[in-house]
Amino acid sequence: MTDLSKLPPVDPELPNAARMYDYFLGGSHNFAADREAVERIRAVMPFATQVIHANRYFLGRAVRFCVQQGIDQFLDLGSGIPTAGNVHEAARSVEPSARVAYVDNEPVTVASAAALLAGDPLSSITVADLRAPDTVLGAAGVRDLLDLSRPVALLTVSVMQFVHDDAEAADLLAEYRSRLAPGSMHVLSHVTGDHDATELAAAEDQYRATANPGLLRTREQVASLLGDIELVEPGIVDATEWRPDDMAGAQHRGLWAAVGRIR
Repeated sequence: MTDLSKLPPVDPELPNAARMYDYFLGGSHNFAADREAVERIRAVMPFATQVIHANRYFLGRAVRFCVQQGIDQFLDLGSGIPTAGNVHEAARSVEPSARVAYVDNEPVTVASAAALLAGDPLSSITVADLRAPDTVLGAAGVRDLLDLSRPVALLTVSVMQFVHDDAEAADLLAEYRSRLAPGSMHVLSHVTGDHDATELAAAEDQYRATANPGLLRTREQVASLLGDIELVEPGIVDATEWRPDDMAGAQHRGLWAAVGRIR
């Protein structure tokens, strides 16, 4: 388990994407600066909350799909706070013994997750930057919980927009996939300006004033992040269109999403 005494200090005046995401989802693990930043985004992108929820619904569907494919281990990079609709709940609704290693680099997120996961021997939270695969995969919370000789579902859900260089982002994901056993899966979603371009560009501008400026990518750029893995049907689609089985209702588009099988 992460040593909370070693977490870096927090600047409560600087909005952070993980805490903003928590506020978007109705959580309480955030500061006034995070809430104010979210309200500025809502002002320029009125359907922003719908897009956030569409991402969350996609995550749940993709996790359940992976379990149905026989995967019972999950590595969630840039996980945020595991609040309602989190990975371990979704996975264990199908397979009660599913293991989930959450990874994030935001101190409040990690501390909150540690409290929420206390007493759960099948989940862990690790403080690490996803841009350091050796550190992530060698951390006790990952190494001791997941058996990398068996298939794992790699989750990079609405996080790669924070790695701005296309080549670096693609190389990082290729490195993670290369370390996983055949039969593993890669679940990815990514913000895009391909639809509702004006509003998404305005939201992107707002994120520049936070600790985590985000980058919109086109469908083609998102496809390059997935490399040559075998995409499962329906391929790269809007998050609302990836095997919908919930009653979320009409949603604005804003996220490309896909799941691929690692050979």
